[in-house]
Amino acid sequence: MIEWFTTIAIIVSVIAGLVALVLGGIGRRPDDYSVLPTAAVALVLLVQIVIGIVAPFVGNEPTGDIVEWWIYLVVALVLPVAAIGWALVDRTRWATVVMGVASLAVAVMVFRMNQIWFVQGVALVS
Repeated sequence: MIEWFTTIAIIVSVIAGLVALVLGGIGRRPDDYSVLPTAAVALVLLVQIVIGIVAPFVGNEPTGDIVEWWIYLVVALVLPVAAIGWALVDRTRWATVVMGVASLAVAVMVFRMNQIWFVQGVALVS
């Protein structure tokens, strides 16, 4: 389940990042509708926290360093929240671009989290 949800988190982050970058590129200032995709990223990461807590108890143990995984998750959650906060305070087109960059950075972090949970530490047998 965690692999499926991680894939969804990556897709949501990439879509939110592209939407915000396009809106910032055309000069759109942040409003309630342009903030929603980045807020969706934060919501997905909140659900990821619950999954990260429950998964080891149901037999889905990470193969890599769990501390590194949690650090990535906390930083990934702070980025969109900070970007949304800045966008709501600043209200410039650059704030929309920052939301896009933050969402794409979250996609990279979630991809790394997926590697830590499933790939890292697994010995390749040839």
